[in-house]
Order: sequence, then structure tokens, then C-alpha cells
Amino acid sequence: MSRIQVTDLTFAYEGSYDYVFENVSFQLDTDWKLGFTGRNGRGKTTFLRLLMGQLPYSGTITAPVTFSYFPYAVPDPQRSTREILEEICPELVYWELSRELSLLEVDEEVLWRPFATLSQGERTKVLLAAMFLEENRFLLIDEPTNHLDMHGRALVSRYLNKKKGFILVSHDRVFLDGCVDHILSINKADIEIQRGNFTSWMENKARRDAFETAENEKLKKEIRRLSESAREKSEWSSRAEASKIGTGAYDRGYIGHKAAKIMSRSKAIDERQARAMEEKKKLLKNIEESEELKITQLAYHARTLIRARDLVIDYGASPVCGPLTFEVERGDRIALTGRNGSGKSSLLRLICGEAVPHNGTVEIGSQLKISYAAQSADDLRGTLYGYARQYGVEESLFLAILRKLDFARVQFEKDMRDFSGGQKKKVLIARSLCERAHLYIWDEPMNYIDVISRMQIEELLLKFHPTILFVEHDRAFCEKIATKTVEL
Repeated sequence: MSRIQVTDLTFAYEGSYDYVFENVSFQLDTDWKLGFTGRNGRGKTTFLRLLMGQLPYSGTITAPVTFSYFPYAVPDPQRSTREILEEICPELVYWELSRELSLLEVDEEVLWRPFATLSQGERTKVLLAAMFLEENRFLLIDEPTNHLDMHGRALVSRYLNKKKGFILVSHDRVFLDGCVDHILSINKADIEIQRGNFTSWMENKARRDAFETAENEKLKKEIRRLSESAREKSEWSSRAEASKIGTGAYDRGYIGHKAAKIMSRSKAIDERQARAMEEKKKLLKNIEESEELKITQLAYHARTLIRARDLVIDYGASPVCGPLTFEVERGDRIALTGRNGSGKSSLLRLICGEAVPHNGTVEIGSQLKISYAAQSADDLRGTLYGYARQYGVEESLFLAILRKLDFARVQFEKDMRDFSGGQKKKVLIARSLCERAHLYIWDEPMNYIDVISRMQIEELLLKFHPTILFVEHDRAFCEKIATKTVEL
């Protein structure tokens, strides 16, 4: 057991006046299984890059281990998977690799296939298997769940639970709870480490936030009371001093003594007030703002919006999914579930009007307006202002929603290509929330999005009951939101 020591770490991107980290110090145990959490854009991936030595910084980072970053960058994916894994782990022992692949339910035949032909989920699993075979290596695992279905997430979570010595960036609450024993969190004002899983960290945070909020209210009342008392005593002292004129010597002395005593009390009250204000400043620094989101859905004239009968999506070689029979009615929140490659995204695109080959029937309601948020946000370019104009959404509403989702105003002027993955997904969701539609179709909307924002979106959907058809592999989100499930 050894330590990774971070001392006085300070970093800002070139040309920026805002520090990502400033004089940050803490230490980690190399045997810990660390979940790494924090709102989008707070610097989680930046911190991993600092550990890797990819960015210049001031302060010191000392470690007795080698850091390796997941996902591993594969320069030539046309090579066989076996060659790539040998590159990752030069002293690869194949019976050990076989054992790891078995734990991850990956067939060894993938070793002989070009890496490019593997699904994203298969790539995640084989890279993790090889990277954990290297000794004296501390893994920095950055959002591994984004290409895994629910079954794959549960499998990888169990696999990681049997390992140690890693930092895992993820916003999937169930996934984190299954495989970490400490939480490293980037808060608004500091970085903290707690023993336990994500749920215990969240419960501790809620208790601390509630305590600080209550203390803040007590101090606010105390400050108002002390301020009023100091003002009254100061006014009395001033009036008493003025009344000494024309009185006898004895009376003037008594009144002056009394006035001085009251003034002294007033100054003591001022000092207590100053201390209370200083205590108040220490509170609420890490309370996350999660303002309520709103949505205005158009009312549809009929009860049923979509009706599918014996629907089969078929690209020619063999059916991708089906036959499916289901209906989407007003107020439904329907989760499409199924393994990767089962046709969920194809079904959403078909309902949105794309030419997806299929058999059976899909009846789309007359004049039905759909708002669609795609799975990928990689093509976002330009400023948020231009994006709002491109889609014809109200600019002020669009930016207000992003502010509620923790966008700083400085982000409004940046090119969206420089946004984090979570920030890009928030752009898609915010634009969809601005569109007046009868039906909202979201394809993996929670990918990369931080937990606080996920909770805001959950509260929105539960309060306003929009009709929504969605694909999502976050088990906690689906269990909370879905009123119906269609399994492919």
C-alpha cells in the first residue's frame, strides 16, 4: 500500500484567467477503488491529464505507480485485437487474458478480428482486461459506461469491484455503487475524498447541505437582531450625550457614564455581528444550484400518438429487432430497452421519419410534432447563439436552461467544439426542452451528464409529465422515469 500525493496543485488553461485548480492538496491510496464525480466542466478529465503529465502545472504530484488512461488511444484499429493488446501489455500472458475476457463475457475469437470490427462495448471490455494485467499500474478510467447497455454496465461494475487501484469517472449512480470504495469529488469550492460509495457520499452531502442551510438561516436572523440592537443602542447613546447640555455637573457625569457604557455594548454587539458574518461566509460554498427546469408541451388532439404493429427493422442480412407491437399514448414515458445493437436507435430514427428499412406498420399521428435529441453530440460547432438561431428556438430561454444546468456565462462565447462531452449533451437537451412538441424522443440523453443535472431532468419529467420515448442505460434514471418499457 502506497500513496499518491498531490501538493499545491495549480492549473489554468493558456489564455484563461480562471483557475481550474488552485493550491489543491490531498493524497490517495494506490489500493483504493475511487469513484470520481463532479458537475460537467469542473475539471475531472483535466485532472486525469495532469496525472498523466500531459499538461503543465505548478505544485507537485508524486506517485509510486505508472498512470494509464482509459480509453486507450488505438492509432491503427485495422490491426488485429491481439496485436493491440500486446502493445498495451507487452508481457501479456494469454491464459490470464483468457480469464479476464471470460469474466467480461467476451469470446476469445475477438482477438483474431481487426479491432475496428469490434462493437464499442467489446472494445471497452478487451481494453480494460488488458490494462488490468499490467502490474504497478494505476488506471484512470474515463466514462467507460457510455457504450455499454444495462447488462454490460452491471457486468463491468462487478468486474471492477474485484479490482483495485483506479480512478473511475462516471455519472451512473448504480454503476458507481457497485464497484467503488471511496469517492473523490470536485465541488464548487474544493476537492474532497470520502470513504464509501456514491450513495453514501450523496447522503452525507445532503445532510451537510441541510445543516449549513439551517445554520445560514440562524446566522442571518442573528445578524439582523444584532444589527437592530446595535443601531438602537448607538442612537440612545447619541441622544443621551446631546441631553447633557444644561444639566447639573452630577447629572452630566452620570449621563456621560451611562452613554459610554451603552456605546461600549454597541461596539461589543458590532464585534459579535462581524464574527457571525464571518461564520456565515464559510457556509453554502459547496451547495450545488439545481434550479427547477420547465417544459411546455403541446396538447395533442388524440389519445394515441404512435401505433406500431408487427414492426421488424431489417437491413437485409437478418432482422435487427422485432416483431414489435406497441402504442405511445399521451403522458407515456416509454423506455426502449435491449442489448447494444438491438435496433433501439434505428427504431427512434424510423419514428422521426428517416428511411429505415422495415416490415410491418408504424402509424404516426396526424400533424404530430416531435422533438428529437440524438445520441451523438460530436458534430456541434460554433456558438450557442448561432445554434439557437439554427433551430429557431428562443435564445433567452435556451441560455436560461443552460444556466440552470450549471453553464457559466463565459461558456456562451466559446466554440461548442471545446465543450466537455456532458456540456454538449446538455446543449441537445436544452434545445429539445425549448421546442414546443407533442412528443419528445431522446436517444441516450444522460450520457456524460453529471448526476445533479440528471436529477434536475428527472424532477422535470416527473412534474410536467411530457410524452417521451427514450433510450437510456442508466438503471436509476429508467426505474424512476419510465411508466412503460418496450424491450427489443
